[in-house]
Amino acid sequence: MKKLQIIFVLLSSLLTFICYADDEAASDEQAEYIAWATELWGSVDKQQGDIKIPAAGAVLHVPDAFFYLNAKDSAKVLVDVWGNPPDDAVLGMLFPVDSTPFDADSWAVTIEYEEDGYVSDEDADEIDYNELLEQMQSDAADSNKARVDAGYETIELVGWASPPYYDAAHKKLHWAKEIKFGNNAENTLNYNIRVLGRKGVLVLNFIAGMEQKPLIDNNIDTVLALAEFEQGARYSDFNPDIDKVAGYGLGALVAGKVIAKTGVLAAALIFLKKFGVFLVVGAGTLFRSIFSRKKSQ
Repeated sequence: MKKLQIIFVLLSSLLTFICYADDEAASDEQAEYIAWATELWGSVDKQQGDIKIPAAGAVLHVPDAFFYLNAKDSAKVLVDVWGNPPDDAVLGMLFPVDSTPFDADSWAVTIEYEEDGYVSDEDADEIDYNELLEQMQSDAADSNKARVDAGYETIELVGWASPPYYDAAHKKLHWAKEIKFGNNAENTLNYNIRVLGRKGVLVLNFIAGMEQKPLIDNNIDTVLALAEFEQGARYSDFNPDIDKVAGYGLGALVAGKVIAKTGVLAAALIFLKKFGVFLVVGAGTLFRSIFSRKKSQ
């Protein structure tokens, strides 16, 4: 208990320093972090325009409001900056053009591809998403004892942050869940897009907190429009004689696991921003200020 009190005092002192220190008073550790962050962010290839995703047979039409990072540069963000384990499934990421992964209010979209086969949308009009939500909430509650026994926080599926919507014309499904981890005051946003293709599904997941939802709502149509499969890999190219059919429909895409991987990433990012590198090093705001000045020069 005494150790916790000491830690609390140290953190309080650190927070006081961060709140009142200006750019000129940055410590050597802060300066070192800023230099590392600036070098890392300057080393990534920020792409726009038509970006092909060969592994998925897809193309992203990245507009001026966003930029795309390839798999290698995405790993720099997810692993080196945000502290997540390596994940070969991530094919790339999208960032708003006016943000960096070091910003306290940053959000991003990861891109993956699941080649499970052709997902039939025949049940699209028959799914009761309120009933599905109740089942998912029950499943989440049932899993919590095992999670606690394994040393993890409980998970509560609070509800739909945005109810599922399927665009039958463009074969795109999107929805958002609001999730609470343990006793955390800030809930996690788990926003998902699925683009159906001939042999699988293009997966776009937002990494963000609930406070970023208005920003995502303002950009969801743009993100939905930028992803499509190329000729030969489109949903309409399906050949039942030779193509594999997935063993699930749209409802299963939404249900999936109660908490998708990016929900965990978002929770980890929130933790890092509040209690990790941005407070311990105290450089998040400083980096943003310096980088913004460089862009304007």
